[in-house]
Amino acid sequence: MFDIQGLVLSAPAILFGLTIHEFSHGWVAWQLGDPTAKMMGRLTLNPLKHLDPIGTIALFLFRFGWAKPVPIDPRNFRHPTRDMAISSLAGPGANLATAAVAGIILRVFYLFHIGGFVTILLSYFVLFNLILCFFNLIPIPPLDGSRLVLHLLPPRLAASYARLERYGFMILIAVIFLGQFSGINILWLYMNPLLRIFSLLFVGRAIV
Repeated sequence: MFDIQGLVLSAPAILFGLTIHEFSHGWVAWQLGDPTAKMMGRLTLNPLKHLDPIGTIALFLFRFGWAKPVPIDPRNFRHPTRDMAISSLAGPGANLATAAVAGIILRVFYLFHIGGFVTILLSYFVLFNLILCFFNLIPIPPLDGSRLVLHLLPPRLAASYARLERYGFMILIAVIFLGQFSGINILWLYMNPLLRIFSLLFVGRAIV
C-alpha cells in the first residue's frame, strides 16, 4: 500500500537535505576561490534551484537520490584536486551535521516522552540526511566520494579512474534498478549498517 502520509512528511527532509547538500558544495568552493556557483545563482537555499527531477523521485521511491550538481571550476582553486575534494565532501558533511542536529533534538524529545508529528518529521530529517551523506560518499564518479579518491590516487591512476565518470550515472541507475527487481539491494546492504550506527549515535535508537 502506498504510504501517502510518509511521502508527505518526508518531503521537507528530502528538499532540505538536497538543498543544503548542494549549497554547501558551492559555498565551500566559493571560500576556496571558485565563484562559479555564486555567479550562476546556486548559492541559495531555494530548493527549486537545486532539484534534479530523476534524483528527487528516486529518493522518494528508492531512498537513494541526488540533486542537480552545483557547477565548480577547479581551475579557480590554488590546489585543484585537494580543494575539489574538500568542496565535494562539504555536501555529505552538511547532511551529516543536519542529521546530528535533528537527531539530538529527537533524542531530547524521546527523553521527555514527546511524540507526534514533530518526532516523525525529525526522524525523516535524520534518515534522509544520513542517506544523502552516505550515498554520495560512494566512490563512483561523479558522486562526491570519487573526488576524494581522485585526490588520493597517483596521477596516472587518477586519470584512468576519472574516465569512469562518463559511465557513472548509468552504473548507479543500473545498480538501483537491479536491486529493486532482483531483491538483492547492493546499495542498501552498504547503507543499512551505517544508517543504524549513526542513528543510534545521534538519536539513541535505530530508525531503520
